Amino acid sequence: SRLARCLTSGVRFLFLAQANFAPHFFDNGAGSTNGNMALFSLPEDTPVGSHVYTLNGTDPEGDPISYHISFEPSTRSVFSVDPHLGDITLVEELDREREDEIEAIISISDGLNLVAEKVVILVTDANDEAPRFVQEPYVVLVPEDAPSGSSIFKVHAVDKDTGSGGSVTYFLQNLHSTKFTVDRHSGVLRLQAGATLDYEKSRAHFVTIVAKDGGGRLRGTDVVFSATATVTVNIEDVQDTAPFFVGTPYYGYVYEDTLPGSEVLTVVAMDGDRGRPNHVLYRLVNGSDGAFEINETSGAISVLQNPAQLRKEVYELHVQVTEVSSAGSPAAQAMVPVTIRIVDLNNHPPTFYGENGPQNRFELSMYEHPPQGEVLRGLKITVNDSDQGANAKFNLRLVGPGGIFRVVPQTVLNEAQVTIIVENSAAIDFEKSKVLTFKVGGLVLYQLWGYRVPDHRQCWRHRELSLFQAVDPDTGPWGKVRYSIYGAEADKFLINPSTGLIYTQPWANLDAEDTARYNFYVKAEDVEGRHSLAEVFVTLLDVNDHYPRFGKSIQEKTMVLGTPVKIEATDQDAEEPNNLVDYSITHSEPANVFDIDAHTGEIRLKNSIRSLDALHNITSNGDYTWSLEVQAKDRGSPSFSTTALLKIDITDTETLSRGSMAAFLIQAKDNPMKAVGVLAGVMAIVVAITVLISTATFWRNKKSNKVLPVRRVLRRRPSPTPRTVRLEWLKFRKAKAATKFILKEDCPSGNCSNSSARATKPPSAPALPPPPRTAPSTVAQWTVPTVSGSLTPQEPQQSPRPKTLESPVQSTLVSELKQKFEKKSSQNKAYL
Repeated sequence: SRLARCLTSGVRFLFLAQANFAPHFFDNGAGSTNGNMALFSLPEDTPVGSHVYTLNGTDPEGDPISYHISFEPSTRSVFSVDPHLGDITLVEELDREREDEIEAIISISDGLNLVAEKVVILVTDANDEAPRFVQEPYVVLVPEDAPSGSSIFKVHAVDKDTGSGGSVTYFLQNLHSTKFTVDRHSGVLRLQAGATLDYEKSRAHFVTIVAKDGGGRLRGTDVVFSATATVTVNIEDVQDTAPFFVGTPYYGYVYEDTLPGSEVLTVVAMDGDRGRPNHVLYRLVNGSDGAFEINETSGAISVLQNPAQLRKEVYELHVQVTEVSSAGSPAAQAMVPVTIRIVDLNNHPPTFYGENGPQNRFELSMYEHPPQGEVLRGLKITVNDSDQGANAKFNLRLVGPGGIFRVVPQTVLNEAQVTIIVENSAAIDFEKSKVLTFKVGGLVLYQLWGYRVPDHRQCWRHRELSLFQAVDPDTGPWGKVRYSIYGAEADKFLINPSTGLIYTQPWANLDAEDTARYNFYVKAEDVEGRHSLAEVFVTLLDVNDHYPRFGKSIQEKTMVLGTPVKIEATDQDAEEPNNLVDYSITHSEPANVFDIDAHTGEIRLKNSIRSLDALHNITSNGDYTWSLEVQAKDRGSPSFSTTALLKIDITDTETLSRGSMAAFLIQAKDNPMKAVGVLAGVMAIVVAITVLISTATFWRNKKSNKVLPVRRVLRRRPSPTPRTVRLEWLKFRKAKAATKFILKEDCPSGNCSNSSARATKPPSAPALPPPPRTAPSTVAQWTVPTVSGSLTPQEPQQSPRPKTLESPVQSTLVSELKQKFEKKSSQNKAYL
């Protein structure tokens, strides 16, 4: 309408156009918070909704003005403005790292003229960014022979902040690392001085590095940000470790029927560098004497000669293993001893010899009824077994009419002279039998040989257990089978992945007493992953490796005539006969006093000794105490034995019948712990009875510990003197002369007056009456109320004038006083 008016009046339009100037902003310069936003900057951590600036301008004509702000279409609308007040508010978050300056168009208008300006708002930095590692993950391969102090890797982290918040320093998270260190400024990871790497000990190390910025302000607070990265240091194996043998020690056995060329055992060695192991070759260094050879690639040791031609019983071989490098040159070496025993088989029966050589028939003429125990000296018999060791052990027995003769010895090792002894003289009767025929039989004790897993105490143990073989009908690479072993009990065993040979771990100690059986699985797998499983059970056969043990090496026991004493030893072996114990008396002075049961260990007096007198006559000092040396021997092979000293104190039943205490002491001597247990039981019973009695007494006293309705309080009067004793009583609250009473004994002279008694002032507190006299009294008792009951004293006795106490006046006063006090007592009880 204003423009229309200008068009209708040209003169007026020109006048207005010249007079209406455009509004403009104030330019208050940098650092000002109002004006035209010239050189205005804003921190990026400014909260959304904050009032950040005020546009300020003016119109020359003083017309009302309004403010506006706008942004390019491709940018965000970060600010809003109050059109009337010009207050600019932040409406979106700022991020300097994404947008470090903001372009805006601010305008001011008076309604006719519009003035616009383009401004640039700088976004300043706040420490709102954490360092960030670049090019992760970090994996580095380092040879194990890298020199100490050498650089291994360099990490790099960036922080988008500026100033101190954008600076980054590095350090290890584990400040106590013994192998690695990092440069705090460059981030270079190094091997510490003096530190070395070992592939065989640790094939990888994980190093955590921390990157930290220099800190800065964020929303009014100083903050520091950090980040971590892990560097995986894989160790590369180099040839620096000698080969080692698996399954040592090695023991092999060659039996007398073994054929030349047969394999005895196989030794297995591996390159100590497991990352890229070299091939190994075997050879015999010494000890074979041309009787054995070894396969240089497999380690199999074979016998070359017939066992009958071998001159030694035990061969100690030394096997050397040598690594072959990739270039084909020999490298590190190792050596191991191998023990091979030549084992005799039990294949020779015992042979009987006479004076002229081998003989199978012996004859002798003798008279009938020879003395019992006589040796048939006309027989010259020798028996021999040409086997060796335990195979040459056998028993002898007579086959024929029983109980007539006895053969000695009954057990033979290798060779012995045979003796025939008469046992039953009456049975050798010419009239009954003119010829007696017997056969001397040699019962050979065969020892069964077979594969076994002996426990760790067996010095000749064989560590190879078994050879597993799986067959794959495929051909080529698909027909190759690899073996593996697993299971809960497989940790003590290994298997050759190519040959299937199972052997024990080098560190494994097997003990049949601890674990007699192991169970695990063997897996056979081809290159395609097809597989089959086989379950393996390994049973440990016990060997005799424990000695029998007595509870104490010196024992004391008391023996009653006719009753045995027992000594006992235990053997910790797992199986029979290794854990069966036989007992014997090895020494006794004097001898022939005791017998011992070889199986139970019970010791008895010989049947000929039936009294203490007989014992008294046996020893020179007439003592009833003996010391025996008892041996416990197991039945294993070889056999082990141990001894104990047993002191026996002998008594008879008459001594025991003297009293139970004597019997108890004798038993306590044999078994001290039994005596301790009996005494402890007696003490426990006494304590229990004492506690019961004390408890019953306590509860009885607690129930009876009540305030009695009447309690007599006695007070002993001092020695009587010939003077007047007056008893003063409480004064009642009512001031009546009739309520005041004073009891007074008559004076000895009889001249005491009542006026003197009335003139006496009663005390402020009641006095206790005197205690009663021991002499009898006929005067009536009176009571005085108290808190807990009544005081009930007796009137003191005066022997000179007994009749005066029985006067009617005094009796009346006492009766009236008693009634008053009983009334007063009832009132007091009512108040209580």
